[in-house]
Amino acid sequence: MIKIVGKRKPILASGDIVADYEPLFKYWELAKKESKELAEKATLRHEDFEYLLEILSRRKLINLMELLEKLETYMLSRVNAALAAKALKEVYNIEYELEDARRKLARILAGWLIEASNIWGDIRLKGPTHRI
Repeated sequence: MIKIVGKRKPILASGDIVADYEPLFKYWELAKKESKELAEKATLRHEDFEYLLEILSRRKLINLMELLEKLETYMLSRVNAALAAKALKEVYNIEYELEDARRKLARILAGWLIEASNIWGDIRLKGPTHRI
């Protein structure tokens, strides 16, 4: 059986930064079974956009990878490592260390924030983009 991944995208996601949102959808599915609040923590909030704009107010031009790293660190506390590892295992059939899984999901959230901000016109991506 062939499993196609990467088709679904959350609202305000373009796929320009994040190549595959399936781990995030699986994470939400698993998190909702535990608690609604756990799933909601892994969504974008108004404060996230404010934080991104705060970063950019200090530096008008920033390397995409540097921005992703800053936002990944910012998102880490909102991702449950065990659920992230389970979601990634179910989507890709690969075992991830807990911290690696947590970082992977936080990176997806960070990429989604950048995509959403670009769609809203809050930021403008220049040059070639690299999908994660």
